[in-house]
Amino acid sequence: MLAFILRRLFQAMIVMLTVAFIAFMLFQYVGDPVTNLLGQDATVEQRQKLRTDLGLDQPFPVQFARFIGNAVQGEFGLSLRQGRKVSALIAERFPATLELAALAAVMGLALGIPLGVYAALRRGTFMSQVVMTGSLLGVSLPNFLIGILFILLFAVTLKWLPSFGRGEVVAIGPFTTGLLTVDGLKHLLLPALTLSLFPMTLVLRLVRSEMLEVLRTDYIKFARARGLPDRRVYFGHALKNTLVPVITIAGLQLGAIIAFAIVTETVFQWPGMGLLFIQAVQFADIPVMAAYLCLIALIFVSINLAVDLLYFAVDPRLRLERSTVGH
Repeated sequence: MLAFILRRLFQAMIVMLTVAFIAFMLFQYVGDPVTNLLGQDATVEQRQKLRTDLGLDQPFPVQFARFIGNAVQGEFGLSLRQGRKVSALIAERFPATLELAALAAVMGLALGIPLGVYAALRRGTFMSQVVMTGSLLGVSLPNFLIGILFILLFAVTLKWLPSFGRGEVVAIGPFTTGLLTVDGLKHLLLPALTLSLFPMTLVLRLVRSEMLEVLRTDYIKFARARGLPDRRVYFGHALKNTLVPVITIAGLQLGAIIAFAIVTETVFQWPGMGLLFIQAVQFADIPVMAAYLCLIALIFVSINLAVDLLYFAVDPRLRLERSTVGH
C-alpha cells in the first residue's frame, strides 16, 4: 500500500513539474515582461534595472527554481494587465468558478442518473429513444452554441433569466456565493445548465450501458428467481453496482468542468477563472496564464490521485495483483 501511494505521488509530482516547466516557458518565449511593464519608451538603464529586479538576468535553472519555489507558495508575480498580485486575482475569481462547476456537476448527476436508469429499464420505447437522441445532441453540440441558444430563448425571447454577470452575492469568509440570493440563483442557472449538459449526457449514457450490463448478470437473475420485486432488484441491487464507475467519472468530470468552463464563462460573462484566462490571453498576461495552467493541473492531478487511492482501497483485486507481482 505504501509503495503504491509513493509511486502515485511521484507520478503526480512529475506531472506538476512538467506543467510548471511549460508555464515557465511562457515567460521566456511569449512576449517580453520588461516591455509589457515599462512600455516602449523606457530607457536602457530602466530596462536593465527591472530585468535585474525580476531576476531575468539569472541563468535558466536559477530562474526555473525560483519559479517553482514561488509557485509552491502560490505566488506568480504581478498581473501585467492589472498590476495586481496574480494570487489575489485567482482568489477573487476562484469562488465563482467553483460555484458554477459544483452546481453544474450536481445538475449533471441529478439529471443524468435517473434518465440513464429510465433509458435502460425502458429500452426500445419511444421515450427512451427520445432521451438517447437528446443525449447525442448534448454530446455533439458545442457549449458556446448551447449557451447562445439558451440566452436567445430564456433571456431574449421569454425574458425569464438574465444573460450575463453573477448577480447579487453574499460573502462567507473569504468566499462569495450567489446561491443564497434570488438574483444570484437567477444569474447562475443558465451558465450552470449549459455547463452541465456534457457531463449529464456522459453520465446518462454510462449509467444506461452499465445498467444493461448489470441486469444480465447471474446475481440479478437469482434475485428475480427469489421473487424479489422489480423495484428492489433495480434500485437495491442493480443501480448500487452501476454507480461505482459513475462516481469515478463524476469526480474526474468535476476537474474537467472547472478546466473547460472557459467557453461558458466567456459566453455568459461569468466573472470566474475561465474569463480571467481568456482576458489574459488577449493581453498576453503571462503570469495569469501560468498560474491558471498550474492551478488546473493541480486540480486534475489531485482528483486523479484521490480516485487511484480510492480504487486501491475498495477493490481487493488491485491489492491481490500488487501482492502477486511483489512475490
